[in-house]
Amino acid sequence: MAEYTVGNTVRKVLHHIREEYHTASRGATVPFTSKPTFSIAKFVSQGQPRKQTASQRTSHETRGVFRENDPDDLDAFARALKPVFMEAIQDVLDELETVHDSVSKNAKDHIHSDEIIFTIGKSSTVEAFLKAAASHRKYTVIVADTAPSYSGREMAQSLSSSGISTVLVPDSSVYALMSRINKVVLGAHAILANGGMFAITGSLLAATAARAHSTPVVVCSGQFKLTPQWNLYHEYGALDFADPSGVLGFEEGDLVDKVDVVNPYYDYVRPEMIDAYITNDGDHPPSSVYRLIKEAYDDEDYEL
Repeated sequence: MAEYTVGNTVRKVLHHIREEYHTASRGATVPFTSKPTFSIAKFVSQGQPRKQTASQRTSHETRGVFRENDPDDLDAFARALKPVFMEAIQDVLDELETVHDSVSKNAKDHIHSDEIIFTIGKSSTVEAFLKAAASHRKYTVIVADTAPSYSGREMAQSLSSSGISTVLVPDSSVYALMSRINKVVLGAHAILANGGMFAITGSLLAATAARAHSTPVVVCSGQFKLTPQWNLYHEYGALDFADPSGVLGFEEGDLVDKVDVVNPYYDYVRPEMIDAYITNDGDHPPSSVYRLIKEAYDDEDYEL
């Protein structure tokens, strides 16, 4: 499943490169100095004025080294675009590095004092989101064990060490507790084009219980997890399976030979079970995911 994130990042870079190339091809003048001091946004909207003096231009044109507006001088065109492409790629890297801070900046608007929040598994984005809210609000987090990986235990320990009131519960108690929970906050492994998502096993259980009790479900995720793929396999999960010994160990003897054990690593949560995605570019309903994907990637890159 990690290939989704890698593919999405590649699509994003290709989108930026095409955008800058088309802007330059339409007649925008691009710089060719080794130390560009302009922003991509300014370059796209206004273009970049030439920084050469008249004598420099005459000298370059005389030697045939660089003619900025000559469409036949492909080498010069490529040299001029290189710093722009590098800055576009750097923008993508900066977005990845700051995604947790960007998602968490409005956490206090989603979590209120004395609320009871439920989460499952250990998502670094959800962890940053909850910790950011704790600096403004006093609330309680209930964390499910998330068997058989038990990643919820690590999450509960991390939240508790940050001074957040945290309760660790077994997965079997999720439905019984849901009536007292104000909001379910989940992480996503991949957000699909139809607004659904792949998430850690147990997320479907939590979302189903939340729907039965009309409890809102929000998902914290960076936009780099938006993928133009669809769930084409089966209704409840992805085709990624963990070691079945975590569910039924070989020490069980004869029982192992009599049953087939399936241990899916990711659940598929349908879009109608999700109320909102909290991303580094604002909050969006599942119905807006396809539009976000169209804006972030080019159609020709959907299949890499």
